Amino acid sequence: MPRILMTGASGGIGTSLRRLLPPIYSDLLLSDIKPPADLGANEKFKAADLADLAQCEAICEGVDGIIHFGGYSVEGSWDQILQANIIGGYNLFEAAYRKGVKRVVFASSNHAVGFYPRHHKIGTDVTPRPDGRYGVSKVFGEAVGALYADKHGMKVTCLRIGNFGDMPLDQRRLSIWLKPDDLVQLCRIGLEHPDIHFEIFYGASLNERAWWDNHRAYEFGYRPTGRSEDHVAHALAEQAKLKPDPVGDYFQGGTFCSMEFDADPDRIIDWKTR
Repeated sequence: MPRILMTGASGGIGTSLRRLLPPIYSDLLLSDIKPPADLGANEKFKAADLADLAQCEAICEGVDGIIHFGGYSVEGSWDQILQANIIGGYNLFEAAYRKGVKRVVFASSNHAVGFYPRHHKIGTDVTPRPDGRYGVSKVFGEAVGALYADKHGMKVTCLRIGNFGDMPLDQRRLSIWLKPDDLVQLCRIGLEHPDIHFEIFYGASLNERAWWDNHRAYEFGYRPTGRSEDHVAHALAEQAKLKPDPVGDYFQGGTFCSMEFDADPDRIIDWKTR
């Protein structure tokens, strides 16, 4: 069996995948800057600060494939994003290349394209429109992944993850929900499919209200099992508790778009005509 490295093992997604991946990849190496509080005796863990290239090389030693969920997972200061996501993202790809890792699945984000209006259905080939520093770092990660695929022959899959969880929690997330089992399926495509070179997929389940054209994932055999409409009553009830957000409610990135927004709000009227 291949040895698979998963970074970000202490985060929310990593914690869920620690339970779902071992039956598929028995030789699973976990990494994060600190070990998970509930690390099991049978789990293999090696700490690493992604901002340190030597530490990245150490965790990539003897690895066949990487699922890269490590980094700063929300909007933050420039220095936080720079160290964890930009320097850390580059280091992870460079270390993987130096150690002969063949495949990398990179956790990108819907926030790489968050400033597209919700009424625009977009594919994976659109111009990036990040909604914050975090989104910028994911655009950077996708670009680095393309570089290592094209220049060095690494097989790279970038997943623009929507909202990961057991169910969609509000109206926006009815369009972008990603069931944990469906994320595992996308990771397996990236780690195993023979025809992967460089691909971008949307990390989304079967969402009838989707804003994204995810046909490339389906062409590689993706068949999501989660359906957001099964949870519509709960999501809309939770939405009713939220305050209106004229900017966030218009764009796909939600509150990431309205956070620190100080452009002319009258432009929203112009955007709504496009």
